[in-house]
Formats: sequence, C-alpha cells, structure tokens
Amino acid sequence: MAHRALVIAMLPAIALRLLAVLGFPPSILFFGDSFAFLREELAPGTTRPSGYSLLLAVLRPAHSLTLVTVLQHLLMLGLAVAVYALLRRRGLPGWGAALLVTPLLYDEFLILLEHMIMADAVFIVLVTVAILLVIWRVTPATAATGGLLLGLAGITRTVGLPLLILTAAYLLIRRYGWRPIVALLVAGAIPLGAYATWTKAEKGKFALTEADGNFLWSRTMSFADCSVIKPPERLAVLCPNMPVGQRPYPPHWLWESFSPLLKVPGTAHRNQLAGEFARQAILAQPGDYLAAVATDLTQLLRWERTAVDEKTPYKFPSDERPLNKSVRGIAESYEGGPAATRVVEPLAGWLRAYQRFGYVPFPLLMLALVGVLAAALVRRRWDALLPGVAALALVVSPPFLAAFDVRYVIPAIPLICLAAGLTLGTRSPSRTESPETAREPLNVT
Repeated sequence: MAHRALVIAMLPAIALRLLAVLGFPPSILFFGDSFAFLREELAPGTTRPSGYSLLLAVLRPAHSLTLVTVLQHLLMLGLAVAVYALLRRRGLPGWGAALLVTPLLYDEFLILLEHMIMADAVFIVLVTVAILLVIWRVTPATAATGGLLLGLAGITRTVGLPLLILTAAYLLIRRYGWRPIVALLVAGAIPLGAYATWTKAEKGKFALTEADGNFLWSRTMSFADCSVIKPPERLAVLCPNMPVGQRPYPPHWLWESFSPLLKVPGTAHRNQLAGEFARQAILAQPGDYLAAVATDLTQLLRWERTAVDEKTPYKFPSDERPLNKSVRGIAESYEGGPAATRVVEPLAGWLRAYQRFGYVPFPLLMLALVGVLAAALVRRRWDALLPGVAALALVVSPPFLAAFDVRYVIPAIPLICLAAGLTLGTRSPSRTESPETAREPLNVT
C-alpha cells in the first residue's frame, strides 16, 4: 500500500477530532467574536471582515453548529492530504511526507480552532491551499485559483492581504511570465473589490474594516508618551492616562471602559483619529515601537503555549458555561435550539489531557522556520521560499500592527511543514512547472 504511512497517521487524528465533536457539542464559542460572526443580519464587519459570516450564512439553513465544526475538521484533514500529495510529488517517501504533515493532524490548537466558531480554520485552509496550488504547477488557471483563494482569505482575516502581493512578487522574481501574475492579481481583486463595494454601499467608504487605525493605536499604548509625541489638540484625547509600567496589554485598550478611544464619537471618525495618532507616535518614538514589538516576539520563545492555571480562551473547557442573555438569542437562532457548549465526560477529559502535550512548542517551530529558510537558500529550493516567507509574515506582522496572540501563530504551521518538505524533496519541479526549463527550446528529432 503506497500511502500506508499516511493512513496510519490519519486514523488517530480522526479519533482526536471525534473526541472534540462528541466531547464538546455542538461547538466551542469564542466570546464574543463567535456571536458577531453568527448574527443573522449580514453586514460588513466593523472590527473584522465578514467573510466567515458569509460562509456561516450559507450553512445557516441546516441550523447546526455541529455541521460547521465537522466541516472545519474535514477541511483541515483534507489540507493535510493535499500537502502530503505535493510532498510525495516532490520526491519524499511516504513515511517522510506523512511525518511532515503530523503537526497539521495532531496539533491541539488546530483541533481547537477547527472546533471553534471562528474564522481561523477556514483562513488557514484558504491560505495554504492557495500557496500549494501556485507551487504545484504555475499556469494562469492555477494562479487565478490561488489568487481567488487569497482574496477570500483577505476578507476572512485581513492579515492575509499581504500574501497576495507576496505571491505575485514570487511569480515575478521567478519569471513565470505576465499571464499568471495578472491572473493571480485580477482573481484576488474580485472578492476584495466586491467586499469593499459592499462596505461602500452600507457605510459609505471603500474598506474591508473600520478598525485598522484602532488596532495600530492600541499597539502604541505600550509605549506612547504624549510629552514626546506632542499630538495636536484633536488627537490629544487619545493620549493614555496611566504610566507605561501600569498599562494593560494592547487589546484591552480597544474594549475596556478606561480606554480614551471610547470617548471619540463615530466609528469611522474614531478609526481615522486613532490611525493618525498611531502614525505620529511611531514616528516620534520608533525605538520604543520596535522595542514593544520585540518584547511581544519574545513570547515565541515560551515552551508552553498555555500554563495549567492560566486563564485563557484557548483551552478545551472543563465546565459548561451558560450563554449570556445578550448573545444567547444569536447562537440559539443559528442552532435552532440550545447552543451553549456541553462538556461530555470522559471524552472531554481525554482531549483536555491531550492538550497538555499535543503540540509543537513555538521555539522548535521558529527554529524549524529559520532552518527551512536557510536550507532553501543553500539548496536553491526557491519554491520552498514562498510558504516559508508567508509563514514568517503571518507570525511577525501581528505584533507590528496590533499585538502578539498565540492564536495568530497557528496559521504558520502548515506553511512551515510545506516549506520543510519542499526543501528536503529530492525532485525539482517538472519541465512544465519550472520557469527555467520552460524557456528552453525543445529538441525535436
């Protein structure tokens, strides 16, 4: 059996996902992002794009959160198979390709995100499949499909937007010709343009969100000193009113009652002023800005993702938690009945126990990423650089734009696995895939 190693690896991975489905029905809800996605009234999101909401709307007639989570579990399993198939195509033996996709199959955080009503699992699949298609074979058709998926990823999570430009740059540098590049960019612009037009119709402004300025402003709350920035009077209202050493982590400045951001009326006006303040703060205190980013990135050196006693939403729950009245109706309308997460023992306990050790520690993951990028350059495995650099961008960009969150690192896992396999592969792209050989004249005899 040619793919025995993959089958052996898949069976326990499927069992882990069955534990999630049976141990935590019908889904795990992330307070309060999940309820924003589940709202029946479709509208462009304010703090996040609504691409995931559109998917949920398509599935709404089934009135089943279980359907949503099962679909997300299946998508991730399918993604592992797709990465495995490409790595086999590039010369890796079955056991080697299966070994490299085990983080996709067994990482506890991926299983958690698949079981959450959150956009992350769908985003991960969209980004990885798009890059995988471009690497598999570069044609206008595959480039267009990849571009469309990256465009959809951009309206699912805005952190995916740079990946469209990054992929276009890859095609340009590798000299694949203008047709694939145009196909990629045009196809990617379709969902982005359609979504921005929807926002224009609803809110009067071409945009994907109305919170990019807010998030960047919250980043500057780690260091902003208005005696140094000297903002004009219209921006001074956004100055922090507590010493640097006492300030909470940036995301708290977006929602908590102490935040001066909430004093600014009007969503669009608030976002505009926040963006202006943030840019002035960064220009006035560039060293402090980079120091804050560097401090966030040191969390990648932490071996444990979450400590045993750490309060975090990124754990499989041990107790059932009733839904608040303010959001209960939203979830129950979608589910067509009770929607609070149930904890079914002992299945739930088995998965909680697995969560304590079933992951790749971030230091090892980052070491693998750096090693893959270096090895790809040494071995001239240029196709490995695209997923490798994309993974690096996904990991590094959030601390520059908002703040570090352990959840934001997870989308890099499949890309690092893909890049590692391409670097280790013994077979280069075939004649029809390689730009260099494609330009060689055919020797017709």
